[in-house]
Amino acid sequence: MFCRITHASPLMPMFTLLFMGVMAIQAAENTSNWPQFRGADSTGVSANEGLPDRWSATENVEWKSELPGRGWGSPVVWGNRIFLSTVVNSGETEPLKKGLYFGGDRPQPSSTIHEWKVLCLELETGNLVWERTVKKGAPTTSIHLKNSYASETPITDGERVYVCFGNVGIFCFDFEGQEVWNYLLPSRPTRFGWGTAASPVLHGNSLYYVSDNDEKSSLSSLDKRSGSLLWSIDREEKSNWATPFVWVHGDTTEIVTAGTGAVRSYDQQGKLIWSLKGMSSITIATPYVADGLLYISSGYVLDPVKALYAIKPGASGDLTLAKGETSNPFIAWSSQKIAPYNPTTLVDQGRLFILYDRGTVGCYEAQTGATLYEGQRLQRGSAFTASPWSYGKKIFCLDEDGVCSVIAAGDKFEVLHTNSLADDEICLSTPAIAGDRLLIRTDKRLYSLRLKK
Repeated sequence: MFCRITHASPLMPMFTLLFMGVMAIQAAENTSNWPQFRGADSTGVSANEGLPDRWSATENVEWKSELPGRGWGSPVVWGNRIFLSTVVNSGETEPLKKGLYFGGDRPQPSSTIHEWKVLCLELETGNLVWERTVKKGAPTTSIHLKNSYASETPITDGERVYVCFGNVGIFCFDFEGQEVWNYLLPSRPTRFGWGTAASPVLHGNSLYYVSDNDEKSSLSSLDKRSGSLLWSIDREEKSNWATPFVWVHGDTTEIVTAGTGAVRSYDQQGKLIWSLKGMSSITIATPYVADGLLYISSGYVLDPVKALYAIKPGASGDLTLAKGETSNPFIAWSSQKIAPYNPTTLVDQGRLFILYDRGTVGCYEAQTGATLYEGQRLQRGSAFTASPWSYGKKIFCLDEDGVCSVIAAGDKFEVLHTNSLADDEICLSTPAIAGDRLLIRTDKRLYSLRLKK
């Protein structure tokens, strides 16, 4: 039966409502996805409503699942699937120490058999859907005591998940757990044998991966459909641990890479667009864009330079500031003393929040760098590695003991309350947000936190 609908048709309201309903469902599904480190836009900010701001080891815990091995990569989510990576040691894994300290170097790799695994869990229950082992053997490189062999965060496009293990390979699986392709990575030495952590990123049909090490650093582009190498360029960098950022503005797409020697931006063929010198000697934080500005930070705790830059779109050439300058035509503002070390900064409602490894917080006007407050301390004796996140006009700061300080996302420093997980938890992984669920990975478990209906 053919039915021709005109503007006067009484069926139009029904079809309009149906269309609007479908669009609403698709929008809700999109807000439930958390496809990469710090979310789809790399900001760590969620507009989802109904997320929990209070929890404990039992309060608002929808489920918790035991995880094998150790991994500090964040979970990623698409639909009803959670993906994460881990490495299981058949021998004894040395207990890590919390906080910043010397003596964590382990120059020799472990001699015991390890298994590099990809896990898929069901979002609603935490039940294991599938588990795949991509490598079994002794590690070829060492890691810092606080690092893991699975510190990279996977990334998904909704059809496949791409999992990187530095110095091992990048592995592509479909959602049913079938391996589609793999791209093996050479084993490279890193600074003091600290290991790897930079995650891959996706744009279009390309997957970009930065390998900054002490032997042969590079930026590579792979075809996400086949795993074939599209191009690879050498970089003038030594070891860094920063995930790159794909910056799309107007008709331009940039792959922004933060590094010790320089921040460098490349086009989609690997040609250099601009560079910026003036970082600290170790770079970890991920670049991101908020309200039109690109934020880049590098603040190794033992360096006098703790640089943070807010960069405008459209730059080209050398952006390096002259001595005494804090801005130029493409750098809106900068500071040489406020950047954190491990955590990535966060912009929420026009304010730039900085969480420092040793448990202090600063807040600045995001567009100008003007100080709102700085040097405000959270709970004493705490150490922070995970990056902060925000929703509901609140900023969440999770320390390595599993204690989360909830602060107001305003001009004045105010700790609203704290939340604690079990006493035996260690938290170095940055959480993920999926719809009305907060997912926190510890050294032992994955928690789904959700308001009880």
